[in-house]
Amino acid sequence: MANTVCERNGCEAALPVAGRGPLPRFCSARCRVAAHRARRAASALPAELTERRRWVRRDERKAPRTLDGGFASVATASTWSSHAEAVASAAGIGLGYVLAEGDGIVCIDLDHCLDDGELAAWAREILDRCPATYTEISPSGDGLHIWGRGELVRGRRMRMGGASVEVYGQGRYVAVTGRRFEGSPAALADLSEAVASLI
Repeated sequence: MANTVCERNGCEAALPVAGRGPLPRFCSARCRVAAHRARRAASALPAELTERRRWVRRDERKAPRTLDGGFASVATASTWSSHAEAVASAAGIGLGYVLAEGDGIVCIDLDHCLDDGELAAWAREILDRCPATYTEISPSGDGLHIWGRGELVRGRRMRMGGASVEVYGQGRYVAVTGRRFEGSPAALADLSEAVASLI
């Protein structure tokens, strides 16, 4: 029997009546594009992130949300989900990853370092300290998230080049876009030395 509802995760709207040609898979162009973007973003992410149950949704203000749209907490594991569940949820506008104690995952967050795709010199210097690792463009389009392995109990926020640099390993969540920067690998490298040089 043919599918009668939209294939975009979380939509479930009825499909338009098909005439000739292949049966529709999505209720609208918007759902088709959203489903394509979700698949593309998921394939860009390192397995070391997607295999962990550390995922939340995020709203327009970048607040973490549960699968049903309630508030998620970085301190309450029951509000986190798997990557597949988070992708399937229609809550909020995107995904986030919770940095939790003992995970060995760290993130360096560089704010306002991209101007029309050009990386600021101060940010390039930080990126050059890091081995090749998964690096993505932030939701704003003008920042970077450098992801890697490492241990960091106490995060730090500092100013560099007139912008904010944050380094965290636990007790935070970071918005995830899947928009790789400069062809970075879909794998995590050890950032211990780079993190030590910043803190």
